[in-house]
Amino acid sequence: MHTSRLSQLAISLATASALLFATMPLVSKMGALPSRISFPLFLLGGLLGLVGLILALVALYTTRPAKGRAGRGLAWGALALSLPVLVGIAFAASSGGSAPPINDITTDPGDPPQFAALAREGPNEGRDMSYPGEAFASQQRAAYPDLAPIAVASPPDATFAAVESAIGGFGWKIVAADASAGVIEATDTSRMFRFVDDIAVRIRPDGTGSRVDVRSKSREGKGDLGVNAARIRRLRDALGIAPAA
Repeated sequence: MHTSRLSQLAISLATASALLFATMPLVSKMGALPSRISFPLFLLGGLLGLVGLILALVALYTTRPAKGRAGRGLAWGALALSLPVLVGIAFAASSGGSAPPINDITTDPGDPPQFAALAREGPNEGRDMSYPGEAFASQQRAAYPDLAPIAVASPPDATFAAVESAIGGFGWKIVAADASAGVIEATDTSRMFRFVDDIAVRIRPDGTGSRVDVRSKSREGKGDLGVNAARIRRLRDALGIAPAA
């Protein structure tokens, strides 16, 4: 391939990469595209950026001053566009790089809270909302050993009110709340790509206090970059409970 054409291809790929990287989170947040479309396009932007970066480096080498060939400016432009995209994606991925490839997390893998109202919600209707069992539980125990049933000193009615208040403060959407059964179901929508995760909280008597179990499940993807575990910890911390030793 002629060197100037190589540079042109590099700048074209880098430009497409930068556009996808910059616009997909925005159009998803605006509701113009669902996350199942915008997020793969966002990742495609990263792939195009990688290819564009490689081609830009090759073009820079083949258009070095000693060669006297055209296209060096385009190659530098492709490099400048590709690098921020790749750095941004690498930074986002590194935040949950140690998380296992699971997306259903709970404080009680042996008897996790169940989804009832959420199982009947439009997008979930007909989906298997059951907990995957030991396949997930073993990975969770290894990755998140601090997650365990949450012991609260207050009785169930007071604990239910505290959990409901905390959920409202987080901005999660409560789908169902039954104080007599001690069950709350809610959803949490991510800011960037509008991913929706399902949450179930179960409150039971435990002596003079309460035991709170939480389950957080992603609707999309096989992994969650640690988001569900972080959500459970957030609720635990809001109740004033220290992590299990």
